[in-house]
Amino acid sequence: MFTLSGSASRYCDGQFRRSFLQVGALGMGGLTLSSLLQAEAATGRKSHKSVIMVYLTGGLAHQDTFDLKPAAPSEVRGEFKPIATSLPGVQFGEHLPNLARCADKMIVLRSLVGQRDEHSSYQSYTATTMDTAKREHKPHFGSVVAKLLGQTDPMVPTFVDLSPTMQHKPYNTPGAGMLGRGAAPVKVDGDEVAVLKNRSVPLEQLSSRKQLLATMDRFKHDADTSRGISADTFHDRAFDVLTSSKLVDALDVTKEPERVRERYGRGSTKHLGDGAPQWNDQLLMARRLVEAGARVVTVAYGFWDTHGNNFSYLKKQLPLFDRGISALIEDIYARGLSDDVTVCVWGEFGRTPKINKDAGRDHWSRVNSALLAGGGMRVGQVIGSTDAIAGEAKNDPIPYANVLATVYKNLGLDPHAMVYDVSNRPNPILPSTVQTIDRVY
Repeated sequence: MFTLSGSASRYCDGQFRRSFLQVGALGMGGLTLSSLLQAEAATGRKSHKSVIMVYLTGGLAHQDTFDLKPAAPSEVRGEFKPIATSLPGVQFGEHLPNLARCADKMIVLRSLVGQRDEHSSYQSYTATTMDTAKREHKPHFGSVVAKLLGQTDPMVPTFVDLSPTMQHKPYNTPGAGMLGRGAAPVKVDGDEVAVLKNRSVPLEQLSSRKQLLATMDRFKHDADTSRGISADTFHDRAFDVLTSSKLVDALDVTKEPERVRERYGRGSTKHLGDGAPQWNDQLLMARRLVEAGARVVTVAYGFWDTHGNNFSYLKKQLPLFDRGISALIEDIYARGLSDDVTVCVWGEFGRTPKINKDAGRDHWSRVNSALLAGGGMRVGQVIGSTDAIAGEAKNDPIPYANVLATVYKNLGLDPHAMVYDVSNRPNPILPSTVQTIDRVY
């Protein structure tokens, strides 16, 4: 694995581990980025459609944020009061005033169904459960996009994963599965943004590693010249991505005006629980990356597994969430990106209608909420509803996999098209039973 080491960070298990930037595998398989470049040359397709997906580790309480039930019994409705939004008749929780103000730029899905009681990112990123994804080698949706669409800019990766490495392993980003290392993301993990900016690994050392790669490649196989482009060319271009300033510049939020950084809120790199930090700089990085040419950027954000002290915890964490997510959405529209960039914010399940003895809410997979914005969609609407206690979908139940189908469509991909695995066997991107959410168009 080609790794740039960063500073040591303390994780939530008390251990110190070095953060790192992974740019594929340096070894007998070659650089991952070079394979992505080969995919670009093979497809010949280009698009500037992009998606920023924010994954909420742990499962956010839907009835305390986007689906309040003020008329429910006290053991259900909880402590938070509803507030008006920019959409007539639509209310959010009182700790989301900024999101309430820009509700006209969003789609609120209040009736997601079919999720499993499972603390993992697989449902959000692969549209299936972790056991099925592992057994069938299902790829991350970003890897599908990388495989089929390739890069918009030779100096910017197709798929960038900003999610940190978390203590609870299933929260971490799934791999490329059947698509192989050639469709893996460039993973920016922890403090390596500073590593890149400071070039802690000298260019001379990187050059020596490039020479080692070239030597191994000569032993491994002859260059593929069937299209007049050698494998070494792809390796050169992949290496150029690593050593160029364009990716580094996109990750450098200090280049933004101070007022923009303040609008997003800074947050912290400190992990919460065994999940992700609330580091709002990553939301700003995501916007800068899609502007630079990335098609898929994923961010794991916060920790929402509130089995105890749900309301005191949310009082502390929701204001920063509200600030960062609203800034991202408003920024997409203010910068003229709303037709091309889709923002998707969601987690693995909802929380129980009834508050438990520890003033918390437990796992609840029967119904959940999600946010969509941009993507050329018809925003300013709420789709679906729940019953009087936010425990079951009442109207327009939306199978959760349909969210990912909609994301694919916004990127210009047919969610039922075929993607070819490493053995050149066709596989449907999503099953035929999974459909787009038509009401968003």
